[in-house]
Amino acid sequence: MTEEKRATASHFGQAADSYFESEVHRLGADRHTLASWCTDATRALDIATGAGHTAGAVAEAGVSNVVASDIAPEMVTTAVREYPVAGVVADAERLPFTADSFDAVTCRIAAHHFPDPEAFVAETARILEPGGVLAFEDNVAPEDDTLADFLNGVERLRDPTHVELYPVSQWREWFEDAGLEVEEVETAAITLQFEPWVERTNVAAEDIAELARRFREAPEGGHELFEVEFDGDSVVSFANPKALVRARKMD
Repeated sequence: MTEEKRATASHFGQAADSYFESEVHRLGADRHTLASWCTDATRALDIATGAGHTAGAVAEAGVSNVVASDIAPEMVTTAVREYPVAGVVADAERLPFTADSFDAVTCRIAAHHFPDPEAFVAETARILEPGGVLAFEDNVAPEDDTLADFLNGVERLRDPTHVELYPVSQWREWFEDAGLEVEEVETAAITLQFEPWVERTNVAAEDIAELARRFREAPEGGHELFEVEFDGDSVVSFANPKALVRARKMD
């Protein structure tokens, strides 16, 4: 494991309890949408499970054998404690499973932390059996490069473990190149309250001020696209674009 990945595992491990309590991760119809795409499965893997909310939703949807995997041992411990799932500590880009091990894979709001997303996609395709489904969700970048750079910039300042958000078109290309046929794409936005967003990663006061400045001075179209709400000079909330993708491994 690289030093970068060790740092990421440590960072998220220390935040396991806060992620379990986080409404952004614990609530939302998106978890149930992903789970509903897996209801025909018997063996499901949730990659980068965090506190296990998605793995739990898949189990609750009736999938009999659900494995929650994460690079942070504390996250896996939380998932197994809170939900009827098995747990495995694993790197999303080097999964310790044989080919065709699962007929469903989920991954929710995590892939922007992966240093090599193409490796993650290749590993997902490898462990899925032919006809198996991938239920994927992540925050995504706008197709406009300027607005994408802005969003990735504020995300990295707020969270050093953030690698990159990619547009839907890039994810579609990676999936299809790996032999995963994209069947459905749903786009939406998640509204984030600014203060809990920075508190969750213990952002320093000077960086909070810089984040607020960047939102005030966002590129043209940014305030509208990201639905930024202000109270005077203070940022109250903003909307992060996201996409849910259902893909299937071709026979």
